Amino acid sequence: MMIKGLPTVLATLLTHYRRHPGQLAMLLLGLWVASALWSGIQAINATARDSYARADALFDTQLDRLERRDGAPLTRDDYLALRQAGLPVSPMLEGELITQNGTRLTLIGIDPLTLPSDNPLAQAGSSASLTDFLTPPWQTRIAPDALTAVGVARKYATGATPSLADGKPLPPLVLAPSLPPNTLIMDIAAAARLLESGTDITRLVAAPDALAKAPQGLTLTRASSLASPGQLTESFHLNLTALGLLAWVVGLFIVQAALGLALEQRLGMLRTLRVLGVSGRSLVLALCLELILLGLIGALAGIASGVWLARLLLPDVAATLGALYNAGVGQSLNLPWHYWVGGLAVSLAGLLLAGSGVLWRAARLNVLEIGQMQAWRSGYRRQLTLMSISGALAVGLALAFYGWLHFQRPGDGLVAGFGLIAALLLASALLLPPFLALALKGLSHLTKRRPLIHWALADMQLQLPRLSLAMMALLIALATNLGVSSMVGGFRLTFLDWLDQRLVAPLYVNAPAEQYADIDAWLADRPEVTERLLTRRSDTTLMSANTPEGERSIGTPIELFGITPGESLTPHWPLLATQSDRASAWQAFTEGAIFINEQLAIAENLTPGDRLTLSAPGANETLTIAAIYPDYGNPSSQVLMASPQLAARFNAPPSSMGLVLRDDADEEALGNALLEQFNLGSDALSNQREVKRIATEIFERTFTITRALNMLTLAVAALALFASLLAQARNRRQQLAPLWALGVPRSQLAQLTLAQLGGAALVTGLLAIPLGIAITWGLVAIINVAAFGWRLPLYLFPREMAVTLATAIGVALLAATLPALRFWRASPRALLAEEVQQ
Repeated sequence: MMIKGLPTVLATLLTHYRRHPGQLAMLLLGLWVASALWSGIQAINATARDSYARADALFDTQLDRLERRDGAPLTRDDYLALRQAGLPVSPMLEGELITQNGTRLTLIGIDPLTLPSDNPLAQAGSSASLTDFLTPPWQTRIAPDALTAVGVARKYATGATPSLADGKPLPPLVLAPSLPPNTLIMDIAAAARLLESGTDITRLVAAPDALAKAPQGLTLTRASSLASPGQLTESFHLNLTALGLLAWVVGLFIVQAALGLALEQRLGMLRTLRVLGVSGRSLVLALCLELILLGLIGALAGIASGVWLARLLLPDVAATLGALYNAGVGQSLNLPWHYWVGGLAVSLAGLLLAGSGVLWRAARLNVLEIGQMQAWRSGYRRQLTLMSISGALAVGLALAFYGWLHFQRPGDGLVAGFGLIAALLLASALLLPPFLALALKGLSHLTKRRPLIHWALADMQLQLPRLSLAMMALLIALATNLGVSSMVGGFRLTFLDWLDQRLVAPLYVNAPAEQYADIDAWLADRPEVTERLLTRRSDTTLMSANTPEGERSIGTPIELFGITPGESLTPHWPLLATQSDRASAWQAFTEGAIFINEQLAIAENLTPGDRLTLSAPGANETLTIAAIYPDYGNPSSQVLMASPQLAARFNAPPSSMGLVLRDDADEEALGNALLEQFNLGSDALSNQREVKRIATEIFERTFTITRALNMLTLAVAALALFASLLAQARNRRQQLAPLWALGVPRSQLAQLTLAQLGGAALVTGLLAIPLGIAITWGLVAIINVAAFGWRLPLYLFPREMAVTLATAIGVALLAATLPALRFWRASPRALLAEEVQQ
């Protein structure tokens, strides 16, 4: 047939959906769901990455920093003294402002005249004049997506002076598109008035290497390339993308099931068109045009819904990334043009992928066989063989990924880890239909003396071509749900145990560094205080490591954290590995050895007994690793030392003090006396229970998105199964009517239908459990290590497994209920009509 006849062929094919609107609805629904979840996640990721790029451009300033050695705040007098001494330093003031709607904004006050001229802080993407920025009423540089926080519309933004929660007005606004979300920049004088900081400043900065050494009483931190939010959060976005891709694939299963059934029901129509002279190539081309037309409708609806979903989830994503990585993400979508084109391309590509098998099977059927159901089923048997071969290849790919990971550096292999999990899921999904077919065939041989059961098993073999895709979707969704739930549950248990081990003191004091000596002396005379656990913090550079393989240079910035070993802390502090035993490790720690966190051990492949050389004031310090400890949630490498050792060797200032009290101590009275004695604010005293509450809230908020997407994926899988059963409900009634005519009660037939699908779902759920355990292992042992630098213990939850089985059976029974009810309520006349049609 010529190309000009294609519209007629296409119109003929589309008439099928007029007679079967349910199939059209399921087809469009699958496309809509798959496209909506995928495009929504990509919209979130695109917005987040745009925020990271702006933050990197602003804060990757490459400036040396000066701070007081005693931890006290710097003042304007310190700055003036250094400038009079001829040192090229610039003051910087940072603080936090709260808007009228409760949003917290980061305020940075700068002196652009003394900053290096090429520094992005001095420019910040604004075209306003420097004079207006420096002189009253000053200016506030703000990103466009932060205007909502201050309650100003964009068209009225320039020159606006919105008020904060305390009633103070901001200087006139100037748009600076390159600023990250919720960040304001203004002259340091204007910032000092808003923050009421008096003469205090946060830090002094200088161009890299402009200072040969730190002035007396100050510490000099050289500019270094710290990990950007984009690097730190790559695992989070990869996790979101993986879940979105999973939902996309499961949604395409709905499409594949609907397409397969539609084509199967149109076999007679296809034969007629071929007999009328339509070539096989023209027929396949018309089917492709049908797919593209339906795909455009479903994809456009999905992309629009995806943007709505992204707007709904973006605040939780921003809160999650802020809690995990202190990474600011705008809460208004900023989508480039290629997002829309990419979303449409992915949706259409998925549709063609889902329909390729159907098109291939239609193209290969002989014109004399095209209307015969047996030819279609023999094609499915060939497809089972291909599935078995492909599943075996996927298993080989998973083994290859696993072997390749053994040759990677610890902490690497994030993409390979996801590849391993994806290969496991793909192999399991591909091998499920051949396994079900083999199991049904074997059971059928064993039940030849039970005619009704034998028929039910044979009937399931006939249904398998239509149900296999839905069962594959259910297997993937159940296994992923189980894996992610076990990982999140294990993380929660580990995190709470870790908090209990770390926060052993009921009260914690946070005071200026210079007051800790007096506070310690005062507390020593208080009988209700049994231990004073002073902590210290500092930063340094890990110069080199001496291991059994030899000495190697490193040059990585690390954190130093000092604790006070005591009877309350030592027994509870967890250790993952020691040089000899736990008691010896703590003894060596007290005498000057160090502990390192798991992040540093994995990143640099270190073990107890290795020696590290750290940069220290005066001369470098070489210290022995006595143990490795878990440090969940910390993205940085950290070295732990005894507080007296850290003070002596690195001049580290005190940062906090934990107070261990007697059981009968009055916490409130002690706290009030401490605050009054040293004139401290109420925020200088923290209660252990409050710290745990806040930390737990952050944790729960962190996994909101993961849980939501996980449940959405499971819902889509249930929808795929429901769509498959609903689409073939008419055919099922035709198959059951002869049995009813032979005398089998309708109630028994309805129960048999439920038992068929419930049994298949039970087998699928049982197979999902070991697959879910394998996914959990991959998440905690590979993905978590590569993404965060530390490993979680593997926890298994029997209750989650039972819920998985119950969910599988419940979803299947729910999906089978409507067709069973239709059969139950069908009139005898309708059933006799079905029997006659047979």
